[in-house]
Amino acid sequence: MDSTTHTLLTLTWFGLIGLMLVFYVVTDGFDLGVGMLTLLCRKREDHDVMIQTIGHVWDANETWLVVVGGGLFGAFPAAYAILMQALYLPVMAMIAGLIMRGAAIEFRHSSQHGRLWDTVFGVGSLVAAISQGIVLGKVITGFLPDGPSTAFITVTAIGVVSGYTLLGATWIVKKAAGPIQRWARRLAVVSAQFTVAAALVLTAATWLGSVAVHARWFQPGVLAPLAVLGALAALSFVWLLASLYRGRESQPFRAAVTLFMVSFAGLTISLYPDLIPGRLTIWQAGSDTLTLAFMLIGIGLVFPVMIGYNLYQYAVFRGKVIDTPHA
Repeated sequence: MDSTTHTLLTLTWFGLIGLMLVFYVVTDGFDLGVGMLTLLCRKREDHDVMIQTIGHVWDANETWLVVVGGGLFGAFPAAYAILMQALYLPVMAMIAGLIMRGAAIEFRHSSQHGRLWDTVFGVGSLVAAISQGIVLGKVITGFLPDGPSTAFITVTAIGVVSGYTLLGATWIVKKAAGPIQRWARRLAVVSAQFTVAAALVLTAATWLGSVAVHARWFQPGVLAPLAVLGALAALSFVWLLASLYRGRESQPFRAAVTLFMVSFAGLTISLYPDLIPGRLTIWQAGSDTLTLAFMLIGIGLVFPVMIGYNLYQYAVFRGKVIDTPHA
C-alpha cells in the first residue's frame, strides 16, 4: 500500500483514539465525580441515591478505557511503550482506584462494614481521578523533569478532579430530586468555577512553558479554530451557570459535557501531530499499513456494538432514580 493510504489510516486511528478518549472522559468522568462526591456526604441514604444514579452504567463506562489502551498499543506502539514506561506509577494507581470502586460497589451492602466500603468507593474514585490528572499533565509537558513540571501537573490534577466533580454534580442534578439535588446544584456551581480557573491557568502555563505547543498555536490555520473553541467554551460556561441558577435539570449536564468536548478539541488541535509534545509524532509512532488496516476492520465491528450498547443502557435507565425527594 502507498504512503497516502498509510497517512489516511494513521489519521483515522488518531481520530478514533481521540473519540474514544472523549467517550471515556465524559462517561467515566461523571461516575468518578459521583464517587468523589460521596466523600462529602455523611448520610448513607444519600450515598444510596448517588450510587443508584450510576449503578447500571458505571462498569460499561470503563470499557472505553480498555479500548483506548488496546487501540494505542496496536496503532501507535512506540507511543504506548514510552507512555507506559514513563507513566507506570500513575497508571497503576489509577487501576488500583478503579478496582477499589468495583469492589466497594459490591461490598457496600454489608450491614457491618457498609460505611467503610462507601469510603473505599469515594477514595478509589479520587485516586483514579488524580492519577488521570497526573497522566495528562505529564503528557502535555512531554515528561520534563519533575521540578519544572510539578506545579503544572498539580494544577492539571486539580483541574481533572474539579472537572469530574462538575460532571458528577450535574449528573446528580439530572438524576436525583429533593435536597440532594439542591446540594449537587450548589456544588456544580463551585466546581465549574474551579474547573474553568484551572483551565485558564493551564492555558497560560502552556503558552509560557511548552515550546512545542506554543509553536503549534502559531502555525498557519491553527489560531483561528482555537479562538472559536475558546469562545464556545466561554458560552458553554455561561450556559452551565445559567441553567443551574434557573433550576434546569438536564441542561447543566449537557453544558458540562459540551465544555469538556470543546476543551478536548482544543487540546487535540494544540498537540497535533504530536502524541508526546516535542518527542514523538503520530507519523513516527504509527504501525505499518497492514496492521492499521486490520485493526480498522476489527474496530469497525466492535465500535458500533459498544456505542449501541451504551445508548441502549442510557435509554433503558433514563429518568430519575427516585420518585420522591429523599429526606
